Amino acid sequence: MRLFLDTANIDMIKQGVAWGGIDGVTTNPTIVAKEGISDYESVIKQICDIVPGEVSAEVTSVKKAEMIRQGKKIAKWHENVVVKVPCTPDGFEVTTALVKAGIKVNMTLCFTANQALLAALAGAYFISPFLGRLDDISTNGMDLIYDIREVYDAGGFDTQIIAASIRHPMHVIEAAKAGADVATIPYKVLEQMMKHPLTDAGQAKFMEDWRKVSNT
Repeated sequence: MRLFLDTANIDMIKQGVAWGGIDGVTTNPTIVAKEGISDYESVIKQICDIVPGEVSAEVTSVKKAEMIRQGKKIAKWHENVVVKVPCTPDGFEVTTALVKAGIKVNMTLCFTANQALLAALAGAYFISPFLGRLDDISTNGMDLIYDIREVYDAGGFDTQIIAASIRHPMHVIEAAKAGADVATIPYKVLEQMMKHPLTDAGQAKFMEDWRKVSNT
């Protein structure tokens, strides 16, 4: 399973790549607005120059014709850009049109296996089920990853599963076990994945013992 960062913060992305393991980035209008970014195209191009893999950039209209126009424009920003389109009735039609134009699509805001099946049939490159938001309403979001994986394997679909709306490190491990192709994670979760109190305690002990030896 690959790891993407779910952010538009350039400094965080650079640090994530420097640590290793971060292959791509996902963004959405909420994330971009949080960073106070007004030039969406510029920041997406900047991100594409930092990460080696796919970068998802979302359409910002709810009208079909405008979504298609935006999608075609966004796809030209960089060869690694994947256009994000919501799992709405219009979104499926837009995805079908963009795929026919040779554009990679990440269908987002997926909450059911039926939506994931329709996304695959429409030719989506990625499907992004939102685990955390399902957990927030007392539903086991991870079950959705298992269901989608089973459906895709049975149908021989190539659409890749991005476990999204990740809340904590255990979500990442469970998504890997469930067969997700990618987990897109907040920077905070990436930091948490690297840390353990026993690692810190062990390192402190090693350094303490080394100082004893090196001072003799």
